[in-house]
This record gives sequence, structure tokens and C-alpha cells, in this order.
Amino acid sequence: MKQVVVLGAGPAGVGAALMLTRSGKASAKVLERAPRVGGNSGSFLLEGVHCDFGSHRLHPSTEPQLMQLIKDAVGPDLLWRPRHGRIRLKSRWIHFPLKPIDLLLRLPKGFTLQLLWDAATKRFRRPAAGEPTFASVLHQGLGPAMCENFYYPYMRKLWALPPEELAVTLATRRVSGSSIGKIIKKILGQVPGLKKPQTGGFYYPRKGFGQISESLRNEAEKIGADFTLEAAISAIEHDDGRVKAVRYKADGAERRVKTDIVWSTLPLTTLVSLMDPPAPAEVVEAASRIRYRGMILIYLVLEQDQFTEYDAHYFPEYAVPISRLSEPKNYSASTEPKDVTVLCAELPCDPQEELWALSDDELGAKLCEWLAGVGLPVTARVRRTETRRLGFAYPVYDREFEGHLSVLDHWAEGLGGLLTFGRQGLFAHDNTHHALAMAEGAVDSLNADGSFDLDKWHAHRRVFETHVVED
Repeated sequence: MKQVVVLGAGPAGVGAALMLTRSGKASAKVLERAPRVGGNSGSFLLEGVHCDFGSHRLHPSTEPQLMQLIKDAVGPDLLWRPRHGRIRLKSRWIHFPLKPIDLLLRLPKGFTLQLLWDAATKRFRRPAAGEPTFASVLHQGLGPAMCENFYYPYMRKLWALPPEELAVTLATRRVSGSSIGKIIKKILGQVPGLKKPQTGGFYYPRKGFGQISESLRNEAEKIGADFTLEAAISAIEHDDGRVKAVRYKADGAERRVKTDIVWSTLPLTTLVSLMDPPAPAEVVEAASRIRYRGMILIYLVLEQDQFTEYDAHYFPEYAVPISRLSEPKNYSASTEPKDVTVLCAELPCDPQEELWALSDDELGAKLCEWLAGVGLPVTARVRRTETRRLGFAYPVYDREFEGHLSVLDHWAEGLGGLLTFGRQGLFAHDNTHHALAMAEGAVDSLNADGSFDLDKWHAHRRVFETHVVED
């Protein structure tokens, strides 16, 4: 039986290991640099609280077979939870997901009238001249009020680029409400009588979102998949147009595993840098042009049972540096431990920015200042502050990315035995269930003799391109 070496144990890598092993087409050996599986969808304990790397939910739109895969693995620890968040618009707090009553009663009347005017005059708006961009497409679909007060500042915060420099792809892949009609449909979907049974809710594991990946790993190991954690990949050897081996360091020793099939969920830029011999110059150049947005996760440990009743607060306004604040205990409705809760603030930030150089305590003090400025003062004693810094939080969809990505795609497909997939591997800002769908597509495209059906994989990728991120 062929062996597939899977690089990275995020949801895509762990899911691929489980599905591969179950299929009987190949055995799976997974190499992961971190001490735990899950990647950016993992969890860890902080002062007895299960914390995630940001805010994560398992959405009910997950494909039925993938939902069943997760339910079977996690078991009764997979909870159904109602969404209970808030978003700050025009210095007002309104429920998120949006509800009609909030839009009518809580927003400034002038802003509401602007939104209604933009909806009524949509048919008369002329498309912007020149090549379409994220900014022009959303302006055409939504009008100036929603764009200038919500999407433009929020996207500038997340990607550190003006909306005019972002690709149209971002509007289709990242913005589910890209037109007034779509937004109205989503809002009406919250109205009793029109609301579907699972609208406004999500699944969440009792021990943090990372329990999904941990449970899938456990199921994979039961049937023979092999996982090596704290394994630092040093090189991917290839010769005569095909991969030959993977070198990595684990337990203080250099190791080498022979294989002619490598499935990588690593960031594309990292994958290219690992090739031995080096990738062609044009591929290295294209990889250098691919950008990822970093993020600092600030964890504030407070000596109180609960900070607010809300699971998440969203901050689209550019004046507030963080993009989202979550309270992990509220996701799982946990009452333990007593007299302590944790806040997780998501701060889009790259290593070259000033905030990246601040200490944990300095960032904690900054967070308290920012929260006080929006009417969420921290009054309890701060026991400690911790941070986690993610170098590859979001792919940056600038206006040039598709050309560079095409070069990398063509090169990867031309190297026999190499497959790149998953959120980082396909440069896709997707949800966990989308990453699992990629793993499922990869396994489906593998033939029993170890060959790979590119036509079938391309068909799967066309489906992946229709994925829209759900917040």
C-alpha cells in the first residue's frame, strides 16, 4: 500500500489522514510542527479555560457527510449553541447576526435612511470605470452607506490595504452579503416564522474548537494513521519531476521518510522554500509576491465569572484596532472554572508593525484602553495577559495575487506526487468545514494504485471556489 506523507495537522491534514486511512487507498503519516493538532483551529488551556486561536464555530451549513464525521468523532461533547453576538456600527451596539428590530430601532435614523436610499437607488448606480475591484463591486451592490461605514474600514483593518487595492475575489469569497438583496434575505431569515430551525446557531465542542481536530486525529490513529508532533520540516526532496522524500527534525534528531506522495497543507510560501533542489526562479519569485496577514491574539485573564453575556463583539470601525473580541466560556456555556474568565481579542497585525513589538502586558493594557473607549470597561482584576502571534492568519487577496497563485499552481501540479490543499495550501480564506471538504476531495481524487486524477481534482476545486466564508 502506498504511503501519503501529510504536512500539517490542521483540519485539512487531520481530515485527510482519517479519510485516507478509511478509504484503504493509502496509509497516512502526518508531520506537524506544533505540539498539538488543529493549527489555527486548535485550542489550549489557559487558567482552566479552553481557549481557541480566535473565534471559531462549526456552521450548520457543513456538508451532511462531514457533519456526521465530526459528530461521530466528538460525540456528545459537540454542543448546539445559539449565536449571541454584537457589532458596533455608528457607535451603537446592535445584535449580530443582524435583526430587523435592531436596524430599525438601534441605528441612527439618518444612517437607516441612507441604507434605504441606497437600496432604492441601486438600479440607477453606474458601474465604476476601469477594472473591477473589491471596492467597486461592493459599492455597486451595496451603495456608499454600508461600504463606507462597515466593509471598507473593516477590510482595511483586516488586510492593511485600501479597498481599491483588493481583488474582486475578496467580495465573492469573503463577503456573504455582497448586495442589498442578500443582506435583506439574511436579516429576514432571523424573523420568527421565516427562520429555519438551525438559523442563528452553531455547533461547538465542550472542550474548545480544537476538540474537533483532536477527535478526528484519535479516530485516525485507531485505524492506523501515524502522527508525529513537534516535527519541523526541513526539506522536500525531489528528482526527475517527482517527490522522493521528506526530511524533518523530531526529538532532537534529523529524520528522513521516503515517499513518492506528499500532501501539503503548509502555506504556499513555506512549501516553496522547502524544496530540495530549490524551485525554479519564477516560482520563488511568485511565492515572494504572495502575502499573508498576521494577527496577534491577546488573551486577558480576568478574575470574574463572566465579562458579558455575549459570545463575540465585532469592531468594523477603523478607530478600534481589534477586529473581534470573544469570551470562550460563553461559546460552550461553561460555568467552570469559577471566578475566572478569559477574553480573546483579535488584532490584525504584521511583524513589521509597532504593535507586534509590544510585550504581552503592554498589549493587555492597550486592550483595556480600547475596550474602555467603546463602553466595555474592564473592572475586574487582570490576573495575567498572554498572546499568540500568527504569521499566516489570512491570505491577502490583493489585485495581483491571482497571477502569482497561477504560477505556483502550475508548478505544483507539474511535480509528480505533490498536492497542496487546505486553507493555507490553496490560499483560501475558508471555514473548517471547507478545509475538510478539500481533504475529502483530495482523497476522492486519489486512485487505488497511488496515481492522482487531476481532472477529478479540478472539478472539486471548481466547487471550492464557490465557498463563501461564514463569520
